[in-house]
Amino acid sequence: MKYNFDEIIPRIGTDCVKYDGAENLFGTTDILPMWVADMDFSSPPCVTETLRRRVEHPIYGYTFTSPRWKPAIKRWVNHRYGWEIDEEEIGFVGGIVPALSFAIQCFTKVGDKVLIQPPVYHPYHNVTRDLGRTVVTNPLKLVDGEYKIDFNDFEEKAKECSMFLLCSPHNPGGRVWNRTELARMAEICVRNNVLVISDEIHCDMTLKGYKHIPFATVSTEAEENSITLMAASKSFNIAGLKSSYHIIKNSNLRNRYCEFLSRSEQDFAPLFATETVAAAYEEGEEWLEQMMEYVEENVNYVEEYIKENLPLLSMIRPQASFLVFIDASKLELPQEKLVEFFINEAKVGMNDGSMFGEGGEGFMRMNVGCPRCILMKAMKQIKEAYDRAY
Repeated sequence: MKYNFDEIIPRIGTDCVKYDGAENLFGTTDILPMWVADMDFSSPPCVTETLRRRVEHPIYGYTFTSPRWKPAIKRWVNHRYGWEIDEEEIGFVGGIVPALSFAIQCFTKVGDKVLIQPPVYHPYHNVTRDLGRTVVTNPLKLVDGEYKIDFNDFEEKAKECSMFLLCSPHNPGGRVWNRTELARMAEICVRNNVLVISDEIHCDMTLKGYKHIPFATVSTEAEENSITLMAASKSFNIAGLKSSYHIIKNSNLRNRYCEFLSRSEQDFAPLFATETVAAAYEEGEEWLEQMMEYVEENVNYVEEYIKENLPLLSMIRPQASFLVFIDASKLELPQEKLVEFFINEAKVGMNDGSMFGEGGEGFMRMNVGCPRCILMKAMKQIKEAYDRAY
């Protein structure tokens, strides 16, 4: 490979959530952090060089959005997904979770019902409830190691909801929804007047054999009844730059959302956000492809290691991203004890599966976006704890 993903880059002392925040979450510093969804790889050189050039100018005042930003996004989504968009359909928003929050506030009212599909990224539950809306769940079904949608339940639940938060690709299960599934969800939502907010932050990170399909591209109806949220943050490891964006084809929805953001200046991009995204999209694809090859090898390693050494564990093989959902239900531990086992015995810090809602009990989410030697150390520690207990 041209890029060195085996390099260990110390992160302790950089105020990073994953390492410097581990003690606050896990109650100890004696732990290998494998949790929050950023990677331990250096961002691509094109991003680093863009930042370096800008930092060398010693004034960091108010700036406009980079003129390269929208054209780069337009080219990227067309190149990657065959999606034709206009620059006017793109807008800045400082993070996917804030974007979800703003959409809920803009298009629903207190007491309205919002549909989600657990187990799913936990802010879907938290933000919805915190804003005084009611969470309605369409639980995913785990069938032969892959999450499936219960469409009969989905249709019944959609009848009472104003909005649907779609996680595509899915987090934590790594599922890449196919065109048939997306089109059926779109048809049901249109028929029941349910606005779709499609969180596609992991879209660039599909593994071999899978290709992301933007929700808005599956039909004209989907295009007119959705807001798509994307970012370069996961793909190029720049989450700290707060550089997300929305794509909205429907001009009425777009005007309402942009007006809502503008009223509190939430559409104002910080200094480093847009130029770095433009650089990543213009020059970073080779890095992205090699990084995903490395991540897939990490996924393969975990899968084989579990099969060979940890017979009571299994994993949902992700179709996208660097997150692996590990099924530890056969250990037959209450969730609290399960979490304690991995923290106190294995000394590996992962996300508690129950945080993702119904269906997450018995699971732990592991971040494999790291040098292989770190991953090998984590798996060895899990095996040693497993062998002592079982």
